[in-house]
Amino acid sequence: MRKTLLLVLLSFTVLSSFASIKIGALLPLTGGVSAFGELVKKGIDLAREEKPKVLGQDVEIIYMDTRSEKTEAANGMARLIDQQKVIAVIGEVISGNSIAAGEIAEKKKVPMVSPSSTNPIVTQGKKFVSRVCFIDPIQGTALAEFAFKTLKVTKAVVFTDIEQDYSVGLSNFFMERFQKYGGQVLQVKYKSGDQEFSSQLSQALAFGAQAIVITGYYNEIALIAQQARALGYKGFFLAGDGADAPELIKIGGQAVEGLYFTSHFHPDAPVTPVTKPFVDAFMKKYGTRPSTLSALGYDAYMIIIEAIERAKTTKPELIATAIRSIKNFQGATGTITIDQQGNAIKDVVIIQVKNQNFAFAAKISASALK
Repeated sequence: MRKTLLLVLLSFTVLSSFASIKIGALLPLTGGVSAFGELVKKGIDLAREEKPKVLGQDVEIIYMDTRSEKTEAANGMARLIDQQKVIAVIGEVISGNSIAAGEIAEKKKVPMVSPSSTNPIVTQGKKFVSRVCFIDPIQGTALAEFAFKTLKVTKAVVFTDIEQDYSVGLSNFFMERFQKYGGQVLQVKYKSGDQEFSSQLSQALAFGAQAIVITGYYNEIALIAQQARALGYKGFFLAGDGADAPELIKIGGQAVEGLYFTSHFHPDAPVTPVTKPFVDAFMKKYGTRPSTLSALGYDAYMIIIEAIERAKTTKPELIATAIRSIKNFQGATGTITIDQQGNAIKDVVIIQVKNQNFAFAAKISASALK
C-alpha cells in the first residue's frame, strides 16, 4: 500500500513539473475581420517561440476563434477560462468584441490583454482588462492634429460605422479636437457590411470636404475610397488603425494611394532596441515584414510573460496586478507604460499608403496629445 501511494505521489510530482502554463488567445480567425486575427496570431506565435517558458514551465497557447462576433467573443472567453483553465488571455482584437469578452474576464477574475482594442470603454471600470495599444482619445486627437496642422485641412467629413463602438468613439474624439482647432466637420453614417456609399459621398462633395475621415475597418475604408475617387473626389483620405491591414491595398488598389492612418508601429521606425530584432525575426520566420497587428500581438504576449515573472506565480489576480505595474517596457511597438486604468501610454505613428505599400510618415509623441 505504501509503495503504491509513493508511486502515485511520484507520478503526480513528475506530471506537475511538466504541466504547461496555459495562456488563451481570443481572436477573430474567421468572419469579417479575420485578417486582423491572423496577423495578431503571427506575432503571438513568434513571441512564444522566443519565450516558450515562464517560471520554469512550458507556455501553451490555446486559440479560440470568435468568428468576428461579440457573442462568440463572450462565449469563447468563458470556454477558455472554464474549460481550458487559462491563467490569462490575449484578445480580443476589435473593441466591441473586447468589451463583450472583458465582461466575462472581469467576472471570472482572469487578466485579459487586448493587442489592439482602442475604445476607452474596453478597460473602463475594469481591474482585469488591460491593453498594449493606445486608446481612441489619443489616436483621434493625433489624427486631428495631423490633419489640421500638417495637412492644413479645415473642412473634413467623418464617415462613422454606427454598429462599431470603435468607429463611434474614434469619430467623436477626432471631431472634438478638430473643431477645437477651428475646423469645420460634417458627420455621415453607415453600417458594417454596407457596400454602397453614394448618398454619403454626395453629402461630402457638397460640403466641400478637403479630407474624408473613415473611422471604420479596412474593407469599408477601401470601398468608400474607390467610390469617392470614381465620383471625382481629389482630397485626402484619413483613417484610424482599422485601416492597418494589407487587405486595405488589396481591396482598394490605387484608390487608397496617399491615404494616411494612425497606427502603433512601422518597421522602418525603430523606437526601442527590441524593434529591429523583432522585424528581423519576423521576416526570417514568415518571409514578409511585420504588420502593426503582428507587432501588437507580440507585445501582448511579452507583457503577460513579464507580468507572470514579476508576480512569481500563476495566480490570475496577482498577474492582473502585475500587468498594471509595468512601466517603460521595451516592446516591438515602442516604450509601453500600463496605467492604473489598464491603458497603454505610448507614441502614435502616422502611416501613408505610398506606391501600394505602407510607408512611415510621422510620429506624434504621447506628451503632445494631452
